[in-house]
Amino acid sequence: MGSGTRKRWWGAVSVVGLVAAVAGLLWFEPWALWVDETVHEALPSTGATSPAPAAPPSASAGPPSASAAPPSAPAAPPPAGPVTVAQGRLVSHEHTTTGVVKIVRLADGSQTLRLEGLDTSNGPDLHVWLSDAPVREDGAGWGVFDDGKYLDLARLKGNRGDQNYPLPSGFDWSAYPSVSIWCDRFDVSFGAAALART
Repeated sequence: MGSGTRKRWWGAVSVVGLVAAVAGLLWFEPWALWVDETVHEALPSTGATSPAPAAPPSASAGPPSASAAPPSAPAAPPPAGPVTVAQGRLVSHEHTTTGVVKIVRLADGSQTLRLEGLDTSNGPDLHVWLSDAPVREDGAGWGVFDDGKYLDLARLKGNRGDQNYPLPSGFDWSAYPSVSIWCDRFDVSFGAAALART
C-alpha cells in the first residue's frame, strides 16, 4: 500500500470515527447529567362558576298570586377540592430519584398527577409514565414498566421541582398504580412510585 493510499485510508477512518463520536454524543447526551431543569408549578385550581343573575322583579302591580312559583332552592356547593386521592414516594432505579407523586382531584372533578419535591438526574427523552407493573426497588425493577399496560402521560418538564400533569377525563388511575420517570430512549426507569389511596 502506497503512502498516498494509506493517507486516504486513514483520512476515511478518521472521518467515520468523528461521525460516530458525534452521533454517540447526540444519542447519549451526557452533558444533560450536569444540567438541571427546575420547574416550580403551583397546584392548579379551577375557576368557580359565577352564579346566574337574579331575574328582575315583575312589573305587574298587586300582590303576588298564589300560583307564583316558590323561590328556587340555593345552588348546591361546588365539589370540594383539591383533594389528594392517592400518593406514593419515589424510589431510585437507574439514577438517584426522590420526591412524592400525588393524584389530585380538583374542584371541577378533573384529576392531575403532581410531582412534589422531585429530584432526579436529567437525561435524554424523559417521560412521566403510569403503568400496571409493580414497583421494585432493586435493579430488576428498572425495565418492567413497558412490559404490560402503560400510559405515556407527557415529557418530563424538568428533573427538579413541583410539576402538574393533567390526567385524561374519566381516567381510572387504580388500573395504572405505578408512576415511573421513564427514559424512553434507553427503556429504563430513573425512579418510580407505587400509588396508594389516601
